[in-house]
Amino acid sequence: MTDGHDLAERSSLSRRRTLGVVGAGAVAALAGCLGGGGGDTSLPENGDPDLLADVESFPNEGNEHVQRGTEVDYGTRPPTSGPHYGGVVEAGFYEEPQPMGDIVHTLEHGAIVAYYAPDALTDEARSNLQSWANAHTGTWKSFVAMPYPYDDPEAPYALTAWRHLLRMDEYDADVVQAFAAEYMGRGPENPVR
Repeated sequence: MTDGHDLAERSSLSRRRTLGVVGAGAVAALAGCLGGGGGDTSLPENGDPDLLADVESFPNEGNEHVQRGTEVDYGTRPPTSGPHYGGVVEAGFYEEPQPMGDIVHTLEHGAIVAYYAPDALTDEARSNLQSWANAHTGTWKSFVAMPYPYDDPEAPYALTAWRHLLRMDEYDADVVQAFAAEYMGRGPENPVR
């Protein structure tokens, strides 16, 4: 015969196993439904033009692969195209900057890379960025969030896609969704949308 403590322990274990099986994206979606999540991470066909009015577009700086460790002087800060390494950065929310040569290749694959200044990162922004990174993990359609790789960013937040940059003075989840809707999965290497 079991007592109430054993039943509660088994029930808790069962919930943990269930959450482990459904995956991070489903957990993020479930958290959003319960009110603790990071907002809407759906991907409309295109972004709202009014929310994208400040997007800057740049010429292609090239897409050739260079040897890992090669210093590349990118024409935009953060970079939006140019020579890059052969590796990519997996979708995720990162506490440390990732190698720029890999980040640029990730952009070429159709990713959105969101940058944040750690001292400006709000709980709402962190939660929303994590939700995007958990919900969009495909090779050709992913979301990466990381701190700026330099100390003096032009704005607390920036969104990048291949050849496109949007700086934000404050975090706006609707703008993030519009930017992702417009550019995610539309990189030059293998556009999937």
